Amino acid sequence: MKLDGKNIALLISPRGTEEPEFSKPLAALRDAGAKVTVVSTQTGTAKTVNGDLDPGSDHQVDSAVGSVSAGDFHGLVIPGGTVGADTLRADKGVVAFVHDFFSQGKPVGAICHAPWVLIEADVLKGRTITSYPSLKTDITNAGATWVDKEVMTDSGLVTSRNPDDLPAFCAKLIEEFGEGRHEDQTRSA
Repeated sequence: MKLDGKNIALLISPRGTEEPEFSKPLAALRDAGAKVTVVSTQTGTAKTVNGDLDPGSDHQVDSAVGSVSAGDFHGLVIPGGTVGADTLRADKGVVAFVHDFFSQGKPVGAICHAPWVLIEADVLKGRTITSYPSLKTDITNAGATWVDKEVMTDSGLVTSRNPDDLPAFCAKLIEEFGEGRHEDQTRSA
């Protein structure tokens, strides 16, 4: 499926986003023809990590979250990384930005620890998702059902557990972004 003409937002924390969970979706989406806009809490350079502890790469941020809106994009990807996801969920602008994708019925992908951001945005009630296993209790407490699957899709929300799931995660992202809006996505927003 081609994503020509689609503009996808890819969130990154200023520090602590998991490198492959950022770079693999970025490459897959661009290879599928999408324009990808890297969004963070601030402009400049973001530093990723590998396995939460080892330095990753530096990535240029295209836009600060305060200068864009969900209406500018066709979909959103939130990579994990313990520190990165925690930093993103603590930012009110990021949380509002994420919530607006659900309000507008736009597809969203979240991998590993990224569902923490979804919990903070209060968009998981009644959904079935997967994540890094340590988030199971957080997800259940947020009103969702947690499953241990490589990739889970629920009305335009694509979730995966960890970097090993990236091939399936990226393929499903491309499919969902190609399909576009999901009216039932708004049920939890």
